[in-house]
Amino acid sequence: MAITKIHPIKATLNLAIEYITDTKKTDEQILVSTNKCHPASAHTQFLKRREEQNIRGNVLARHLIQSFLPGETTPEMAHQIGLELCKKILKEEYEFILSTHIDKGHIHNHIIFNNVNMATGKCYQSNKRSYHQIRYQSDKLCKEYNLSVIDEYYERFKKKYKTNGKSWYENEQAKNGSSWKSKLQFDIDRMIAQSKDWAEFIQKMTELGYEIKHGKHIAFKQKGKERFTRSRTIGTDYTEDRIKKRISESNIKKTFPVKKRIGSIISIANNPKIQQSKGYEFWATKHNLQVASDTVLSMREKGFQSLNQLDNYIKKSADKRQNFQEKIKKLEKKIETLSMSMEQVHAVNKYRQVYQEYKKNPDDKDFAREHKAEFLLYENALDGLKKSYSKMPNSKQLFEKLENLTQKKNTLMQEYSSAKSEMNELYQIRKNYEEYMGKERER
Repeated sequence: MAITKIHPIKATLNLAIEYITDTKKTDEQILVSTNKCHPASAHTQFLKRREEQNIRGNVLARHLIQSFLPGETTPEMAHQIGLELCKKILKEEYEFILSTHIDKGHIHNHIIFNNVNMATGKCYQSNKRSYHQIRYQSDKLCKEYNLSVIDEYYERFKKKYKTNGKSWYENEQAKNGSSWKSKLQFDIDRMIAQSKDWAEFIQKMTELGYEIKHGKHIAFKQKGKERFTRSRTIGTDYTEDRIKKRISESNIKKTFPVKKRIGSIISIANNPKIQQSKGYEFWATKHNLQVASDTVLSMREKGFQSLNQLDNYIKKSADKRQNFQEKIKKLEKKIETLSMSMEQVHAVNKYRQVYQEYKKNPDDKDFAREHKAEFLLYENALDGLKKSYSKMPNSKQLFEKLENLTQKKNTLMQEYSSAKSEMNELYQIRKNYEEYMGKERER
């Protein structure tokens, strides 16, 4: 499996070339190859060609890195794969230097090539399309040399869902249903309720610290985050059209305007502060009257004519909240199962080739002893998948299901949070009613 990265070189080209051709990293420069240039003078040659073609851009060269799994290839094979990759993507139209580094735990190729095409005089266009072409050719070569190929969906899964791919904070936040995506949902919901139109919504989201990118799909980026998140990825209620519609609906209905939080009744009897201060007693009495008034008003607004009606509604709300909890637990179990399946599919794909090699030569005891752990991983993963699936799933299918379930879970977590807030308010109303109204009846 080879992982590829590419980035521009805009300064210190000579230092970059010195680094990739370091004798300590390249087996005394045995693993260095070039095209139409020499390592010692390549940087001046690259710059001269720019001047000849009157290039004004600030990119001097491109630096491509091709990394291989530890123990999967030899330095010589990796270097040959690098040469063939250069031939396929550069077509001998660019000066380049290829070096294979062997000084770290994994073998990797460095390719620095001139940003200016020798044949056309035009600059290399580095974009998603050209990068996918590099990935495609690199994967194709890996298959030809019987190396494993990177699984795009497993890499996305690993980055997004695997525990060791997240910080401790992100894990704790995800467990509590308050991950950064859940927070984005929560903030959008709040700003919808507070906005009279789309322009005000955008302004309020900006004031919360979000950077907003407009395009085919609106995207938000929080402070400290490297990437934008398209709002549509966190739920069907969060597409740009749906948000606009929700703002409109919120302004039309306004059935339940935001209320101030209902306070608590202050105990008057046997309260040391009351005994010490007549002023505090006066304030507490006034406060309790206001809280009692708010409590009665809130009960009437919610349609409760008696304490019995309130108790019945509290029971229904508690059942509703419990239902949300059960649904969330079921989704978490499904997500856990799908995550396990993703790991199993990855293990099967990763070790299939070495297992097949063993099956071709079962009498090779040294090979069997060397790869025993890999055989076990392959067999256990395959057995697990056969127990769960009649047809072998692929990583794309599993990842898409994971995304769908995670979106549902985030939505449920928001609904659960709202239900929890409502329950707290109802309990406070019930407590105030008992503590104040009950005592009034006793008098």
